[in-house]
Parts: sequence; structure tokens; C-alpha cells
Amino acid sequence: MKFPKLFITGAHGQLGQALQSQFADHEIVAWDIQDLDICQFEQVRMALRHMRPDIVINAAAFTQVDQAETHQEAAYRGNALGPRNLALATKEIDIPLVHFSTDYVFDGQQSRPYHEFDHPNPLSVYGQSKLAGEEEVQRGNPRHFLIRTAWLYHVVGKNFPQTILRLASQEQVRVVNDQFGSPTYCPHLALAVSHLLETESYGTHHLAGAGGTSWYDFTKALYDARGIRTAVVPLTTAEYPLPAPRPAYAVLTSLQDPFIALPPWEDGVRAFAAQWNGSHS
Repeated sequence: MKFPKLFITGAHGQLGQALQSQFADHEIVAWDIQDLDICQFEQVRMALRHMRPDIVINAAAFTQVDQAETHQEAAYRGNALGPRNLALATKEIDIPLVHFSTDYVFDGQQSRPYHEFDHPNPLSVYGQSKLAGEEEVQRGNPRHFLIRTAWLYHVVGKNFPQTILRLASQEQVRVVNDQFGSPTYCPHLALAVSHLLETESYGTHHLAGAGGTSWYDFTKALYDARGIRTAVVPLTTAEYPLPAPRPAYAVLTSLQDPFIALPPWEDGVRAFAAQWNGSHS
């Protein structure tokens, strides 16, 4: 591999753990916020100069979409200031930075999947803070892999499918059926990242589960994969209002060269369903 020593931030998150598993045969330094606050530039600079990694993969972020509406400063610190610091510090020692963004940078108003050259127009503070982070990374270090992904989930961490499985004991579960995206199983994303790092294709890449679906159909597919017979009842966004607006249609696709495809989102559901035992947190 081009980068034998990796530094991964956000190590305890679901994506951070998937990345550590994917690169287990490499030299890895994996830190979380208690080890390094990426919002503190001098901390970041000193850590990188001391460790001298070959590449930094930033899996740290403020991910609470609804809380971002009322905790705007925290959202921008985690999603824009932290990436800025990593971009500047990696540029100083001339190494690449991998940074993850989101489908929520789009407004969801178009009827076809979004590619890398579509114009962002985020609806929420979360999306706005993630777009600001993209811009800081692009300005701060030309040697960047900016990866937009969507609807991340894993057998570790807290996420939608784990929640929906824990609700399966109810008589019925009501799920929004008018928001569409690209569910992405973290191990599939981590594998795609490993392929991307073998290229010199710096810039913006969309890496998400292939195809698109609604939260409602995602739930039905997951229940089917687990043999669960709980009724799934469709619900509109208007019937389930949340503090942060969501894009109605934010399915991701890629026009990048080289083209790196993840498996269909249904494959991720089946892999998750086979591994989930209800004890992860």
C-alpha cells in the first residue's frame, strides 16, 4: 500500500472502527477525542509531527443532525474547524488527508442521483457545517480525498438499523417513506476507501451503497433479512417533524475516474443482519 502508516481520528465511532479493521495489517495510530482534540491546531500539528504518519484519515465529526440546529458552534467546530486544522497540519508535512462528508450538503430537490459535480445547497446547520468543512479541506491541502457518503451504519455504534431492530418487539413500526438516500454499510465503505488510497485521484468522491431507497423500504429489507414479521407502516416527513430539515432525495452516484463502486445497499443490509446480535452498543 502507498501509505504504510495511517493515523485515524474518530477511532471509537462506527466508521473509525470499520477503518481500523480494514487496515489491520498496516501500522495504525487510532485516536479519539480524549487523545486528540482536532479543534486545537497546535495539538494537531504537534501530534502529526511527532507520529509522522503517511496519511491521515479523519473519521471524527459532529454527527447529531438535530442537535446541530441548537448547538451550531459545536457543529461548526467539529465539522469545519477540526477538518481545517487537519488540512493545514497535513499540508505542512506534505501528506494526504482523507475526510468524510455527507449527502446532507444537497437540498434533495432534484429527481436524479447526485454526483460529485452537482452544486451543494444544504438545508440544515449540520449540512452547512459539513459543507464548510469540505471547503476548508479543499483550501487547506490539495492532496485530499474528500469522500461524501450517506446513511452510515455498522454493528457497532448507534445508528438507524440498530434502533429499528430494537423496536421490532412492538406490534408495528412507523417509518418515513418520503426520504430517499443511499444506505452505506461501514465495512463496505472502508474497503472502498482502501481501493481509493491506491490511486492518485485526489478530489471529491461519492462512496455510498449502490442504488437508493427510502427509510421505509430500508426497514422492510432489514426485517426481511432477520425474519422479523413486525408490520412496517409508512409515514410522511410531515407526520414526523424533526428540528433539522432533511433532503427528500439525496441518493448518491459517482462520475469519478477511477470509478469505485460499493456493493448494492441491499448487500449491506444482509451483511449487517447476519452479524448483528443485539449486544453491540
